[in-house]
Amino acid sequence: MPALLEAQQLKKHYGSVRALDGVSFAVESGITGLLGANGAGKSTALKLFLGLIGPTAGRALFEGVDVSEQPQARQRIGYMPEHDCLPRNMDAIEFLSYMGQLSGLPSHDARVRAADTLRHVGLEEERYRPLGDYSTGMKQRVKLAQALVHDPALVLLDEPTAGLDPMGRQQMLELVEHTGREFGISVVLSSHLMGDVERTCDRVIVLDAGAVSREGSVAGFTTETTLLAIQVTEGADDFLAELGRRGIESRIEGESIVVENVDDAGFDIIRDAIVSSGALLYSMAPRQHSLTELFRDDPALQSLSESDNA
Repeated sequence: MPALLEAQQLKKHYGSVRALDGVSFAVESGITGLLGANGAGKSTALKLFLGLIGPTAGRALFEGVDVSEQPQARQRIGYMPEHDCLPRNMDAIEFLSYMGQLSGLPSHDARVRAADTLRHVGLEEERYRPLGDYSTGMKQRVKLAQALVHDPALVLLDEPTAGLDPMGRQQMLELVEHTGREFGISVVLSSHLMGDVERTCDRVIVLDAGAVSREGSVAGFTTETTLLAIQVTEGADDFLAELGRRGIESRIEGESIVVENVDDAGFDIIRDAIVSSGALLYSMAPRQHSLTELFRDDPALQSLSESDNA
């Protein structure tokens, strides 16, 4: 079977600006992150796969079909744009019903799908309010809903957490994950935030200056380190002091006490330090790399780490 999406030596130039410069990659089913700084070519790639713009060279394929030659192929793709583009005077149920009809659904079926999709994104009680009265978070949910209303095989999400506070961002990522895991709709999540990709995606494709710099499974990147992360619910200070007295160097990172290069003898010392200090152990496990740590020394990806921590 062909890949869900495939870029074959895909180029898109705007005069002297090379938004994409001969990229090749494939997207299989599941949730894939398209990661890159602003201007890396992410939005251009999405628009090429949608057939909204034509390539300078190369091919953008959906299920083996060149979308620039057969635009009807994009009927099975949903798209959530980055920018606010909702009609202010329509209510959500009316807007989604209209979008469903544009995708070929009969009027009654479109209305039913609109109601079901608004329920999925948590806007069932707000469906009759004008979209102009919606908060940023609610508008992002409506944009996700309109991408899903026609039951596509694949949705392309362009910066779905843009403008959201931390709680709204987490809720949006949960919706994206639920859509992919529970409804079986494949997702391409385009983002400049490593954290969004790491929390949500199975695979990641990293774009930098119009080229693919890295790609692979998120799990493959975030392998276990030689660091041991220990969490205690009580007695953290006493435990740290006891580790120091026993010659074990440690530091606090977030809610964890981190110890490096632990061998079998080190585990015994840590166990004894927990007992002697009276600390209450909650968890102890090898810590995994984060994408931010892995890409921290890559100058081309510095902005991703910084924006993710902002």
